[in-house]
Amino acid sequence: MSYVNPKSVRYTVIGAGHGGKAMAADLAAKGFQVTLYNRTAERIQEIAVRAAIDLEYESGNSRCCQLALVTSDIGEALEDADVIMVVLPASGHRDVARSCAPYLRNGQIVILNPGRTGGALEFRHILQQQGCDADVMVAEAGTFVFASRSTGPAQARIFRRKNTVPLAALPATSTGHVLETVCEAYPQFIPAPNVLYTSLDNMGAIFHPALTLLNAGWIEQTKGNFQFYVDGVTRSTAHVLEVLDRERVTIAAALGVSARPALRWLKDAYSAEGDTLYEAIQANPGYRGIMAPRNLRHRYIFEDVPFSLVPLVSLGKQFGVDTWAIDAMIRLACVIHGTNYYERGRTVADMGLKGLRVSEVVRYVQEGIIDPPP
Repeated sequence: MSYVNPKSVRYTVIGAGHGGKAMAADLAAKGFQVTLYNRTAERIQEIAVRAAIDLEYESGNSRCCQLALVTSDIGEALEDADVIMVVLPASGHRDVARSCAPYLRNGQIVILNPGRTGGALEFRHILQQQGCDADVMVAEAGTFVFASRSTGPAQARIFRRKNTVPLAALPATSTGHVLETVCEAYPQFIPAPNVLYTSLDNMGAIFHPALTLLNAGWIEQTKGNFQFYVDGVTRSTAHVLEVLDRERVTIAAALGVSARPALRWLKDAYSAEGDTLYEAIQANPGYRGIMAPRNLRHRYIFEDVPFSLVPLVSLGKQFGVDTWAIDAMIRLACVIHGTNYYERGRTVADMGLKGLRVSEVVRYVQEGIIDPPP
C-alpha cells in the first residue's frame, strides 16, 4: 500500500445528485483538489461553466466552492484521483463498476457512499468479472455522512452532519489504510469490523422504502408537501419500522454480526434519543426540514427496495432467517411500480456469496480469500 498524505489527497466524486454535489463542494471547501464526474454532461453544465458549487451550511451561511475539474469523461475523472467517492443511488453501482474497471490503477481507493446492502461485495465482484487486475481498495460507508439536498443547478445544502459513520474495506485488513487516507476530510468515519457490518447496518433499508410506501397516498395527494420524518412518522408507521429492523438485526446475527438496532443508530448518528423509535425520530433535529418525495418514482423505492431490501431477503434465505415483513414491503413496491424488484435486485450471487457457508463468508470479508470447493 502506498502512503498518501491525508492533507493532499485528490478526490473524485462520482455523481452530481443531492449527495454528490454537496460532498464535492464540501471537500473543495476544506481545501482538497476535487473532480466532479457525472455520466450526463447536461446535468453538470452550469457547474462546469462556473467550476464551482454554492454550498449552504447548517448554520445558514453559504460559500462558493471551487472545483478542479468537472467532467463526463470517466477516464479523465479517474486519472489523477487518489480516492474515488461514489455518491449516487445503488442502482448505479453496477454501471459505475463496469465503466471504472478499465481505468482504475494500483493504490486507488473506491468508497461507496453508502454501499446499501452488499454494495462493496458486488462492486468487487464486478471488477473481477471485468478482468480489472489493478490493486484497488473497495470500501463502503454504512450511511451517507450528512443529510443534504441539491437546491439548484450549481447549488447544494447540508442540513446536518452525522456524528459517526462506520466504514469498512473489502477485505477488512485494508480498512485502517482507507481511514488513514480520508481522516482529514471526514473524521466522522470510524472503523467497522467488515463490510457485512456496514451492509447490515444499512438504516436506509429500514426507513426509506417503508415510510414512502406507507405514506403513498399522502405523497401523491400533496406532491410531498410534508416533512418526511416528522409528519410521515406516526406511532403506527414507526412500529412497522421496528418490525423490519428486528428482521435486519436477526439476519446480521445469523452471519455473526452484532448490528445496531435503529434506536442505537439514531443516538450514535444524530444524538437523538427516545424510549421508542417514534420518540427518537421525532427528537432528531437533523430530520426537520427534509420534505417527502414529490412522487413515488423515487430512489427510496427504486434504489432501496432492490439494493437494500432484496439483498436482505436473499441473505435471509441462504442463512435461514424468515423475512416476512421485509417481503411485504418488497411486494407492495412491486405492485405500485409494476416491477419485479426480486429480479432486478442484488442477490447473494451478485455479491459473490452464493453457496458459501457463514465461515467462508466471514473469511472472505476479513481476508479477501474464498476457499476453492473441495
